[in-house]
Amino acid sequence: MAQGKETESEARLYRYTRTVAAALTHVLCVAFTVLLVFLSRPGSSLFSWHPFLMTVAFSFFMTEAILLFSPHGSPIRKFAHKTKGRIHWTLQVLCVNCAVVGLAVIAYNKHLNNKPHFTSWHGLLGLTTVCVAGLQSLAALPLKYHTLAKGWSLAKLKRYHAASGLVTYLFGCGSLLLGLCSTWFTVSVSSYTWYLSALCPVLSALVIMDQVSRAYTTKKRLQS
Repeated sequence: MAQGKETESEARLYRYTRTVAAALTHVLCVAFTVLLVFLSRPGSSLFSWHPFLMTVAFSFFMTEAILLFSPHGSPIRKFAHKTKGRIHWTLQVLCVNCAVVGLAVIAYNKHLNNKPHFTSWHGLLGLTTVCVAGLQSLAALPLKYHTLAKGWSLAKLKRYHAASGLVTYLFGCGSLLLGLCSTWFTVSVSSYTWYLSALCPVLSALVIMDQVSRAYTTKKRLQS
């Protein structure tokens, strides 16, 4: 009896911890996006659109697209899985569109200023992330249109999509983190604000990693 109560108490603590972590991630991704919007002041210059669009793409759209499937922090938890999938795909399309435009903006800005392209780790990882995100969205089409998945198991495709999506998200967080090391950002904020800002992509990445890994570990246990 005591063991049963202890197990139930642990389960409640587990749910509470995961719920708080997911809620915190929602707050962080919105707060980080708002901060970058305030600092970049989109429209004030051509460059200003780059940090704005990239932050909206990877800190907001992609984070929220993945959190839709969180069992503890999804804002549409009670919706059908098919509906969640459609909203997820829409957010991902918005993410890729923003990222492509943001990449085009910085490339054109460098061209106008006769600066070399993709010479920093931030630039190289950012380019890789945008390409991978685009491929990830295209590869997800068989999950939306099942007729394209001929000869493939949908269960396996979902696992591959989740694993590759996690890698893409980590690339995005890494690119944002390297962007915080840029001269533009470091001269715009205090050291205290910098460390708080850096925590946003780091903590979001940890929560998303936990969500994806636990979801597919649980499914594996149920199938075994």
